Amino acid sequence: MTPLASSKRLVVKIGSSILVDEAKGEIRRDWLNALTDDVARLHKGGREVVLVSSGAIRLGRTHLKLAPGPLKLEESQAAAATGQIQLAHAYQAALARHGITVAQVLLTLDDSEERRRYLNARQTMATLLGLKAVPVINENDTVATDEIRFGDNDRLGARVAEMISADTLVLLSDIDGLYTGDPRSDSSAKFIPEIREITPAIEAMGGSAASEMSNGGMVTKLIAGRIAMAAGCRMAIADGRPVGALGALIDGKTRCSWFLPEGSPLSARKKWIKGSLKTAGALTVDDGAVRALSAGKSLLPAGVTAIEGEFKRGDVVDVKDRAGRVLARGLVAYAAEDARRIAGRKSAEIERLLGFRGRDEIVHRDDLVVE
Repeated sequence: MTPLASSKRLVVKIGSSILVDEAKGEIRRDWLNALTDDVARLHKGGREVVLVSSGAIRLGRTHLKLAPGPLKLEESQAAAATGQIQLAHAYQAALARHGITVAQVLLTLDDSEERRRYLNARQTMATLLGLKAVPVINENDTVATDEIRFGDNDRLGARVAEMISADTLVLLSDIDGLYTGDPRSDSSAKFIPEIREITPAIEAMGGSAASEMSNGGMVTKLIAGRIAMAAGCRMAIADGRPVGALGALIDGKTRCSWFLPEGSPLSARKKWIKGSLKTAGALTVDDGAVRALSAGKSLLPAGVTAIEGEFKRGDVVDVKDRAGRVLARGLVAYAAEDARRIAGRKSAEIERLLGFRGRDEIVHRDDLVVE
């Protein structure tokens, strides 16, 4: 079984030059139909798939008959607003052939950096995947300015993979992987099938040192690789131009470069939680909750007897027993004020006590590291 076929949660990034016919400014329908056929195959096999798709601005500028050449910021935003509707409709129609629901999600860089917005976006996408929908994600170019832009969908794809704890990220590109040099200008450039660490030597193969401010080409793919690997997510760079490119990758019929992390997405996430230098507060729990935690279960409000600190939703907190011994550390699902209202109460009472339906768990087991 190929790494792609064994994936459980997969993010596929699709570049504008692959999806859109540059000469006509129209979607390559045969390519999109083949892609969605392959997505449906993964879906039917129980895989969760998220698509990160470019193409809105290219489609929009054609529809608005904007002149060739660089666009002004407001023209790009107008093109994005127009093209995004066409893009979403194209995916909707292509996946509807397989009875699959499509959901549109537009993100900015702030949505992946600001904690509360990050958690909201993460929960929304997790809910969509749980409902068997396929989210189609793009940068929110209609409102984004340079200060809040990802700037490229390679990086956006990696941030999305990190956000939803995906195990695999695929960058469908105009090149079939990483080479020691640019194969278009260097006939001696050698293909690299597997990368386990992004070293300075690997970075140099991208054409320049990879940094968060770099933009374009192999450089941004290496940045994406670094983000994905740090999150325990493997990443592939593959040639996405041929019709049926994703299917060929699933079946192992085409080569690509794999970036392979040491751990899994969950282990990387828990390593980050455990490594937090400062916690925002603490939850004291009863003996029943102590037993539940040791059995690998989530922490429910009913098991919480006391709360320390003024933390926000998503902050890292300690979990203590009655004697004050730290048992675990985790990301709390409620702000301190709300947590105090529901402490010691059953999950079924949360909506009545808070006025809204939140999570049943005060700390979910996936967000919890037991000492």
